[in-house]
Amino acid sequence: MPDIHALIPAAGAGMRMDAKIPKQYQELAGKPLIHYAIDLLCTHTRVRQVFVVLGPQDHHFRQFDWSAYRGCLEPLYCGGATRGASVRNGLMAMVDAVEPDDWVLVHDAARPCLTQALVDRLLEELFFDRVGGLLAVPVADTLKRADASQRVIETVARETLWQAQTPQMFRYRLLLEAMRHADAALLTDEASAIEKMGLKPRLVTGGASNLKVTYPDDWLIAKYYLKSISYD
Repeated sequence: MPDIHALIPAAGAGMRMDAKIPKQYQELAGKPLIHYAIDLLCTHTRVRQVFVVLGPQDHHFRQFDWSAYRGCLEPLYCGGATRGASVRNGLMAMVDAVEPDDWVLVHDAARPCLTQALVDRLLEELFFDRVGGLLAVPVADTLKRADASQRVIETVARETLWQAQTPQMFRYRLLLEAMRHADAALLTDEASAIEKMGLKPRLVTGGASNLKVTYPDDWLIAKYYLKSISYD
């Protein structure tokens, strides 16, 4: 049976948060933002190892106590200029620790409210899938396409639209091949690299609580969700 590993790209600066330190190290409910992704994945019974891709000059990660995850957590100081480059570099760096058919869960450091139940659902629906897939939620709001002046050009049909989340789950060999052949600067998620190979990742229903902390208002929402799922 293939093993399950996780990869957390965390080499970004999080400039949209308008803060002095990278977003992943800012405090949320008493812990750095990245703690929640690491804790959730390192404590999941089916995840063998969690790799965190950091910037080569990152000096923040070592300032926190990660000893509780010794034996599971592996920092990789090989992050690139973009998310896609960081994921690709991380996959290459972990080659000796994984088998070609092992599963890799790529999860955003800025999604602190992922739950064990969502990971379980993802694994249950994709473990025997030929391609793999990702958590996502159907778009509920009415969508508008705008011009350069922020005037509405048209209303976009939402019936077949989904909002991508993470984790995104693919076989190691397939994902590495996809990331090597894709333009890392243009990728916003791993599924798009798989799609460029002519494959169709499966969508697994996620949840609204699995939000990505991007703007200052998201911070308050994340605090609410963390409290509701009993994080201390």
